[in-house]
Amino acid sequence: MYGDESLSGPNQIALLLATSITASIGIYNGKSWGSILKGISSSISSTSSAIIILLLIGALTGTWLISGIVPAMIYYGLKILNPEIFLFASCIICAIVSLASGSSWSTIATVGIALLGIGNVLGISEGLIAGSIISGAYFGDKLSPLSDTTNLAAAMSGTNLFTHIKYMMYTTIPSYIITLITFFLLGNSLEITSNQNINELLLSLDFTFNINLWLFLVPLTVIILIIKKTPAIPALLTGTLLGGAFAIIFQPQLISEISQVSILNIKTYYLVIMNAMASEINIVTDNDLMNNLLSSSGMKGMLPTVWLVICAMSFGGAMQESGLLKRISDPIMLYAKKTGSLIATTSLTCFFFNITTSDQYLSIVVPGKMFEKTFKDKGLAPENLSRTLEDSGTVTSVLIPWNTCGAAQSAVLGVATIAYLPFCFFNLISPIMTLLYGYLNIKIKKIN
Repeated sequence: MYGDESLSGPNQIALLLATSITASIGIYNGKSWGSILKGISSSISSTSSAIIILLLIGALTGTWLISGIVPAMIYYGLKILNPEIFLFASCIICAIVSLASGSSWSTIATVGIALLGIGNVLGISEGLIAGSIISGAYFGDKLSPLSDTTNLAAAMSGTNLFTHIKYMMYTTIPSYIITLITFFLLGNSLEITSNQNINELLLSLDFTFNINLWLFLVPLTVIILIIKKTPAIPALLTGTLLGGAFAIIFQPQLISEISQVSILNIKTYYLVIMNAMASEINIVTDNDLMNNLLSSSGMKGMLPTVWLVICAMSFGGAMQESGLLKRISDPIMLYAKKTGSLIATTSLTCFFFNITTSDQYLSIVVPGKMFEKTFKDKGLAPENLSRTLEDSGTVTSVLIPWNTCGAAQSAVLGVATIAYLPFCFFNLISPIMTLLYGYLNIKIKKIN
């Protein structure tokens, strides 16, 4: 009914209505309203960190825009990147950054936004660009020893972290190679914007901003902080504040234009930077396409996503506390008889929990607990389970519009989940690859 606009309210209301029906069924079956409400509260509180990160990403986007950081990334990216291999290169760049930082969210919120801007200038479909960014970011996140989901999957299955990563490479590397080949072939078949248009955009950026390499110190600082295992919230806050400081140092003429005052003072700087963090900021140039790129909604733009996360976790909490998740998952165990069917059942359960609980972590934790004993009873090493959890739980979360990951990346990139879903080749191929390995009995390690 609403199409791309479903995230602006209808999805949230649908989730709340589903929550009320779930609670009613739970009460009918003997659960108290107090216990269900407690489950909902616990579910929402588990996403408090994600909500703060989302708000900080909105603020960071605003200060990185007025400081010229994102425009500088676009400017140099247009000069360096060959248009025909843009999708291929974007997937590799995001994979490297995510592998080093261990965070797909931080990768997409920093280099991902810049790559989306470059792709837009080249005239490439936003869904395709977002698909290449997300595919690369989730490949790096999945294999990075710094990633929280990688550590969580290893812990839930009871295997060593590096054993888990090593064993996961058997399915992850082939999936990624297929993804890169696909993006390379797609890139060479696209009609790219002419060099004349690109040159006009470069001139427009050069005229509007003071573009220089010093601006890259800010994203470099954020990446180094994350590599040094600094938590995401202080790392993103540092990047946001540095963005504001660099705006004062390098873009005073832009701040003067935005504030519409000729003489700058502390109050003017303060108001412009705070507005960039909190609300909408639009930078006007003489190029219409560039005007569409040079805009940010700050924290305000993240509020619909925060609203969606709260409603989704309300539904997930009610489902778990009412006993409906257990009622649905118990019969699934009956189908897990042979190795192939066990891996398939685990994979589908992870995807099911991504849909119903709307949370990436629960799609790893709950199936991990459910199937740990079954894998051992069938003589399968725990790394088989940890690999399946990652191949199916971690990568599919971003494909669900109301999942915290899907909602977050859609909001950060400004691209509807349904628009990028068909082009997230790595995320779509990974669960298929793990099913293939399971049924063909490829690299299925037994317990000694």
